[in-house]
Amino acid sequence: MSTLLSAGGGGGRRNRAGDYSEVFMKVAACYIRVSTEDQVEYSPDAQLRAMKKYCSDNDLLLPKEFIFIDEGISGRSAKKRPAFQNMIKTAKIKPKPFDVILVHKFDRFARSREDSVVYKSMLRSELGIQVVSVTENIGDDKMSIIMESMLESMAEYYSLNLSDEVKKGMSEKAKKGGVQTKASFGYRVENNKYVPDEAEAPYIKEIFESFVGGEGYGSIARRMNARGIKTHRGNKFEQRTIQYIIGNPVYIGTLRWTPSGKVERNAPRPDTIFLENQHEPLVTREVWDAAQEKRNKLLLNSRKYLKNYSGVSYWLSGLLVCDNCGKTLSRRGKYLQCGGYSKALCNVSHSIPVARAEELVINQLKEDYNNIMNVNLESGGRKLKNTDEAKAYADAIARLEKSLQRAKDAYIAGVDTLEEYGENKTRIQNEIEKNKKLLNEQHTQKPTDPKELAENIKRAIEFIQDENNSLDDKNKALKQFISKITFIKASKTLEITYF
Repeated sequence: MSTLLSAGGGGGRRNRAGDYSEVFMKVAACYIRVSTEDQVEYSPDAQLRAMKKYCSDNDLLLPKEFIFIDEGISGRSAKKRPAFQNMIKTAKIKPKPFDVILVHKFDRFARSREDSVVYKSMLRSELGIQVVSVTENIGDDKMSIIMESMLESMAEYYSLNLSDEVKKGMSEKAKKGGVQTKASFGYRVENNKYVPDEAEAPYIKEIFESFVGGEGYGSIARRMNARGIKTHRGNKFEQRTIQYIIGNPVYIGTLRWTPSGKVERNAPRPDTIFLENQHEPLVTREVWDAAQEKRNKLLLNSRKYLKNYSGVSYWLSGLLVCDNCGKTLSRRGKYLQCGGYSKALCNVSHSIPVARAEELVINQLKEDYNNIMNVNLESGGRKLKNTDEAKAYADAIARLEKSLQRAKDAYIAGVDTLEEYGENKTRIQNEIEKNKKLLNEQHTQKPTDPKELAENIKRAIEFIQDENNSLDDKNKALKQFISKITFIKASKTLEITYF
């Protein structure tokens, strides 16, 4: 750090930068931000000249290493400004490397009141560093707090208004057929136009023809994944990926733009802009229309399902899992299906009628009850011993404590903001406490008594078969002593894992 210089004279004095009453010069840092829409007067050189003059007038030392500049970057979010984050990281060094951060205007520091409050509070209360505007002399009394807030509110209003203007500009560009986003799968962008990608376009035609021919979203996605085909983001195809492709009018030469936000998968928003015949289509109008007719029927059936089966709709909810990928089986009308398979991330269908699954579980519970005295609870298999549960919770606590230390290190290193560190710390500590509670319960429990387990199973069977008990109560009763129920598709059998 640069050497502190004597200010001269018999004592310190008060100046516009704050109450600097010591006999040594204060050290300053300066933060300069220039966004793409800024004018010449906000250039880095112009801002730096104003700050150097301020330092000269107020006996502040400004070392070169404490000049932080973000060029061509918006001020809306501090997380996306590398020089700003580097400055915050430097400010956390002990002892503090500088006493004040200079900005040309307060809106250079932050255009979000949330960012301003978080960072200024951290700098002021934890590090003893003030943020000072060299062009907005608001004083240092109580009224200055109100003035500073007003200036920041005006800056945030300007930023939000600018965002609206940008959206208007993008909407005008969309109305003229300009490309606004990355090319959809099957296309690439040339001269601000979509052109078919020779390698990907055939897959789009295949997807539409397969769908119209009767194949489902998930089946198509699994076939794409089996061939090693990736999306433009390098991800595997999921059921929703195929669903989005089927509903995207880009494949019949139509551009779609929604200025108010993301496109709804099931229906366009009122302000969505459509421009037809903007580029070469990859599917014919006949195939597109047939695909939309089938897609709309599937959407209608899906809505009926959601209406009829909201909440816990069967007493096995959350208990049955796939033996291939471990995902929970979820309800699809009268059937259960592996959640991974539904998203095309599992290649084994576990479709089974809800009634049949419930029948299998009751039969398995009865079989376990009849043979429970001959089951070795220490050998794993269908029965999970308490020591394994305790070890799992202890391992989880150890991993979470390491995560907590990494979060702290990230904050100290300046990688994470104070706000981010606080959120991560709270979340991780809650998980630690949760696992400690579960571990403590395991330590206080005695090894499972076969007779006691048999009694639990017997009571559960009677409770499930009583029609006066609600589905939710039956589900809770099973979850008190059953960890999971694995559905083995090949043999159509179950493995029940008891706590």
